[in-house]
Amino acid sequence: MSNEKYFISSDKSKLDIEIVYGYLTQESYWAKGIPKNVFLRSIEHSLCFGVYSEDGQVGFARIISDFATFAYLADVFILEKYRGIGLSKMLMEFIINHKDLQGLRRMLLATADAHGLYLHFGFTPMAKPERWMEKHYFELYKR
Repeated sequence: MSNEKYFISSDKSKLDIEIVYGYLTQESYWAKGIPKNVFLRSIEHSLCFGVYSEDGQVGFARIISDFATFAYLADVFILEKYRGIGLSKMLMEFIINHKDLQGLRRMLLATADAHGLYLHFGFTPMAKPERWMEKHYFELYKR
């Protein structure tokens, strides 16, 4: 998917690993301090999406999935300099329409601040959150 200045690809060979790792470990609220080997393993086992401009990579997201029934959307970001011009919507449109993610029964995500974006693409608060449980080691990367 592309427009005149930006394009999105799921080709992992195009990823600028240092930009993605730098953002996640330094800028994100969810993966600060993630060890590089853990980050690289997450990339290896995910369907990854890069957003690119003539300047290089400006955004990222990844999907963890069985590609049959379930997917989890993670690590979504657009670099601050490129926000506010519709790239997150362009990225989400690309992900939602990706051929390997069609026919899934459930797709989840967690966000602290982008509910409006995800509502636009059909995500809603959990209908029965009391059915869900988690095992969450929030401080894991701070050790």
